[in-house]
Amino acid sequence: MEKFPILYVDDEEHNLTSFTATFRKDYKIHTATNGNDAMEILRNNVVKLVITDQRMPEMTGIQLLEKLSPEFPETIRMILTGFSDIEVIIDAINSGNVFRYITKPWDETELRMTIENARQLFDLQARNSALMEELHQKVVEQDQTLKLFVKYVPEQVVKNTLDKSQESIFEGDLRNVAVLFCDIRGFTPLSEELSPKEVVSFLNEYYQVMTEVVKQHNGLVIQFVGDEIFAAFGALEYYQDNEARAVFCALKMIDTLPQLNLKYKEKFKKEIVIGIGINYGEVVAGNLGSEDRIRYSVTGDTVNTTKRIESITKGHPNLILISDSIYQSVKNIIKVKAWDPLFVKGKKDKILVYEVLGLQDEKQE
Repeated sequence: MEKFPILYVDDEEHNLTSFTATFRKDYKIHTATNGNDAMEILRNNVVKLVITDQRMPEMTGIQLLEKLSPEFPETIRMILTGFSDIEVIIDAINSGNVFRYITKPWDETELRMTIENARQLFDLQARNSALMEELHQKVVEQDQTLKLFVKYVPEQVVKNTLDKSQESIFEGDLRNVAVLFCDIRGFTPLSEELSPKEVVSFLNEYYQVMTEVVKQHNGLVIQFVGDEIFAAFGALEYYQDNEARAVFCALKMIDTLPQLNLKYKEKFKKEIVIGIGINYGEVVAGNLGSEDRIRYSVTGDTVNTTKRIESITKGHPNLILISDSIYQSVKNIIKVKAWDPLFVKGKKDKILVYEVLGLQDEKQE
């Protein structure tokens, strides 16, 4: 077992000789006759305890301990002193620069016990430091895991789930939200022009661009399915104008297409076009799945109807269709063209849909 290393500093050689002879069997002893030599030894050796005489020329014991403290903060510091210096030493102890003081001449039994206390303190501090470093590493790893996790699950969902108890994690909430479905039209023939790796690369870029648009309008991407984006506005955070946010998001999605088309026109040989359906109504929002696998989702008739509305846009490039519930909230700010009532799958009655033409203050083409 490696001996506990001690540096003993005293300007009187016979004191150094006496200390070394008494303690060298149990400890690894370094000695110095002045503060500067002590600092040099500290910089070139592992020292866990410094014991220094107070009254030395050039640099007192307290001055030495104050000097070494910033550079060697883990080193335990002790001082030897006569009774006339007690008040100064106590001030140093109170300021944290000195662990313990020992009156001169020192008693071997008392000094040995004090050294053992210092050794135990050093070991305890070392274990605490190791535990703190381990804890810090765990926190860093957890932070990295969380950052990776939010790439799979939206950050808002993660925060919301962490706030819930284990028992309530599967409890859904009834909410009124705006739901948006966006689908690339004719993507299958488009993708045939690319390799599988290029298809994935394009979809990732497309998702990134469109997700940023959704986030800019305080929406939440619920799911990517193939080339389809399913988003909701108001699922986790309520805004009074969720209907308008969804429509503005759809318009911005259309506006982002030219930059994608410019980049991929040589590969696709034709323009990327999309179709968007938007609806508003009550949904159940929450975590779905089993204890082994869960995901956040928004479900209900409102979602199903939105998907049906989006499917109507097939054959109409870059078309945005909104339901009547959306229209009633945005009719003063959005220009629309009403379509004839029509049937959609899952509905026994015809529904009203409106084609979004732009904002009210935009000039008509």
